[in-house]
Amino acid sequence: MQLKRSKLMLACMLASGLTLSACSKSPDAKKDDTLTATAPATGEASNLTERNAQQRLIQTLQGHLKKANINAKILDVKPTEMPNLYWVSLEGMSSVYATGDGKYLIQGDVIRLGGKELSSIGDSLQAAENKKYLTQLKTEDLLVYPAKGKTKHVIYVFTDASCPYCHKLHEQIPEINAKGIEVRYIAWPRGEQFMPAMESVWCSANRQEAFDQAIAGVQLPPASCQNPVRAQYELGLKMGVNGTPAIYNAEGEHIGAYMTADDLAARLK
Repeated sequence: MQLKRSKLMLACMLASGLTLSACSKSPDAKKDDTLTATAPATGEASNLTERNAQQRLIQTLQGHLKKANINAKILDVKPTEMPNLYWVSLEGMSSVYATGDGKYLIQGDVIRLGGKELSSIGDSLQAAENKKYLTQLKTEDLLVYPAKGKTKHVIYVFTDASCPYCHKLHEQIPEINAKGIEVRYIAWPRGEQFMPAMESVWCSANRQEAFDQAIAGVQLPPASCQNPVRAQYELGLKMGVNGTPAIYNAEGEHIGAYMTADDLAARLK
């Protein structure tokens, strides 16, 4: 069984944007339905108008996808700071943007200019969604490396035992923990062929020991338990993960791929 892939090219979005510090994933009657994404004035009536516009946009987009024989469920839409542009959350795949009339989808980032650094207008929206997903995770379903002493930060890392940059990051776990950073690994096999190894790790009585062995190339016994690996893979898709390691802070912000313990501590500050 292959991992879930959408017929839409959305499933491949951002695939070309990987940095060198990450391991990539393996390979009718006419009517006026014009919408506007411009945020209305304040007040209950304005909020209702905006919610109605968002619901109409969802229905319009869902209709277009169905007409194109694309099985993609829209979870939510939110107005962005850019006039007539919405942020669209999709089930099982990365978010996209849509114009207010529902006629166009835009893949990738929309970059804000004018500041000292470039930033995506969707970062805060995606982070808010990610935070909700991460807080719903149970620590017993993760591979956790507690901080030494007082916990100053918690990070979530999508990882795969077959990924060389995950190996490099894993070598620094003791140093990372020593800086007061708790590491919570989330399984994200980069292809179906890597799924059994990660499932075996998650089914082991000692996941830390099993993960060390898997990284070293040891063939682990087949998985013999119900495990969350595939569900965690699906979570990664919803959060826009397309390579490992993918590091997120507790606020749901993607803070990078491979980095040294010092760089990680500095980034979290």
